[in-house]
Amino acid sequence: MKKLTRKIELLAPARNLECGIEAVNHGADAVYIGAPRFGARAAAGNSLDDIRKLTEYAHIYNVRIYVTVNTILRDDELPDTEAMIWDLWRAGVDALIVQDMGILKMNLPPIPLHASTQMDNRTPEKVKFLEQTGFRQVVLARELSLQEIERIHRTCPNVLLEAFVHGALCVSYSGQCYVSQACYGRSANRGECAQFCRLAFDMEDADGKKIVKNKHLLSLRDLNQSDVLEQMLDAGVTSLKIEGRLKDVSYVKNVTAAYRRKLDEIMARREEYVRASSGRVYTEFTPQLDKSFSRGFTHYFLFGRNPEIFSFDTPKSMGEEMGMVKDVRNNCLTVSGVKTFSNGDGLCFIDENGRLQGFRVNRVDGNKLYPQEMPRIRPRTVLYRNFDQEFERRLARRSAERRIGVRMQLTECAFGFTLVMTDEDGNRVALSFEQQKELARTPQSDNLKTQLGKLGNTPFELDDVQIELTGNWFIPSSVLADWRRRVVENMLMTRRINYDRELMRIGNSDNAYPVKELTYLGNVMNVSAASFYQEHGVNRIAPAYEKQPVDEAVVMFCRHCLRYSMGWCPVHHKVRSPYKEPYYLVSSDGRRFRLDFDCKQCMMKVIYCNNEKN
Repeated sequence: MKKLTRKIELLAPARNLECGIEAVNHGADAVYIGAPRFGARAAAGNSLDDIRKLTEYAHIYNVRIYVTVNTILRDDELPDTEAMIWDLWRAGVDALIVQDMGILKMNLPPIPLHASTQMDNRTPEKVKFLEQTGFRQVVLARELSLQEIERIHRTCPNVLLEAFVHGALCVSYSGQCYVSQACYGRSANRGECAQFCRLAFDMEDADGKKIVKNKHLLSLRDLNQSDVLEQMLDAGVTSLKIEGRLKDVSYVKNVTAAYRRKLDEIMARREEYVRASSGRVYTEFTPQLDKSFSRGFTHYFLFGRNPEIFSFDTPKSMGEEMGMVKDVRNNCLTVSGVKTFSNGDGLCFIDENGRLQGFRVNRVDGNKLYPQEMPRIRPRTVLYRNFDQEFERRLARRSAERRIGVRMQLTECAFGFTLVMTDEDGNRVALSFEQQKELARTPQSDNLKTQLGKLGNTPFELDDVQIELTGNWFIPSSVLADWRRRVVENMLMTRRINYDRELMRIGNSDNAYPVKELTYLGNVMNVSAASFYQEHGVNRIAPAYEKQPVDEAVVMFCRHCLRYSMGWCPVHHKVRSPYKEPYYLVSSDGRRFRLDFDCKQCMMKVIYCNNEKN
């Protein structure tokens, strides 16, 4: 018996139109991009015209375009948001990624809704509620394990589950981070995250003793699930999401192409998993994930708690390991290793004080490097390359193309000839042309096939061509070129007409929200959101932290735990700390944050206590 198939979506980021088009070219099945306003990356907004151009290009390949409208909204912003959503629908957008439930009280077009990870989607009960409310797809919390994902899938087998597979990690559960708002008046829930978690801190105990000094204690490595995608699919994930709406185009090209290859390898072995879009991708470079921005890689909590998640020395990109410094003389470094360097490479290393240092290579002579400015570096220091000059040059040019397979057939009709084109999705175009039939002096079959197969400047490539004629008829190459062009134009039009645009699911208006009371963690910023929750059984609703700050509030909820990182976890290590609790993080500007360890939930809570005396 043939297995049931599931469409699997590779979802790539786009900071702008160029990145979106290259995400499509390099193998994305869907692309997410910021709306003109109200997206969770305020610096990554895009014009309606650019979004329209992206949808027109992507839909040729059956690639879907999702737009982020995933901030919490003030009451005065609701009318503008509603108008913008209608504009996005008219621009051809396939779905909205949203956080604010006030949007569900608007007069919306029939555009599908996806529940942003900012909604803190980590329980079967929450995901079930969202499914019943009408959400097509739910973006899961990054912290979930395979078992937790599997449990959600078993409970909600019909909802599409989206999970992050690559890129930067937030140390706090998304949507539950208020530290930027508390310290700087910049709300992460309104797209203005101040990257607080990448700062350096001292860690002190209750007596003021220094435990750690000037380390990036909240900075995590970057996610990389490229070698475990099959396990994620088997757990129930259908959309694999690459983080990076602020990343440049070379990052989008490289990472998208790398994951496309991985997925294609799985699909070649597992017939139950099929692509969610059309066309074959041909890359003109070898994707390599460690050549794009990364702080080192981690599986995070996919397989449970582990020590390989943090990056205390630096929040900056380390890149790929290149070898070890063998000798330092005058203006030259000799490196032991098998990888080759290029003039212009950017290299970095951790110095004897535990700080990241970097330099640019001016000239390479075998394993001898001549820096532009000689760094202070010792032998046996490990070198990393965080800028590969040759790789970046390659990506700066055209680096991939995407082609939709077609079959063509040339036959005769009463007044001339008929040219038929059928694409890989079953779309069919047949055009008949009036043309006098004249016998040729030489065989024409090969020339006919050659001329019809010239599809280089189109989205198509020829898989097969059949010439079914009763005679060796002569057709001028210019005439064949015109027929081919017109059939291609009609096929493009047919694909756009036949594009399967999904519509919003009708939700249940009387399903109960999983909890009866919402604190500031509910992120309720406007009256429409409050009304939505009241209609779904929530009795008490506190305003969002951005609207009404809470004294001594937990401003970060972290699965990452510093007590575990230090080797003092009473559950895992069963070792008693030599320091007195509570512990504090102290930033360079003197702000203080108390750490609370909730072992029952296996969570570290960060509490802003700048006025507290320890």
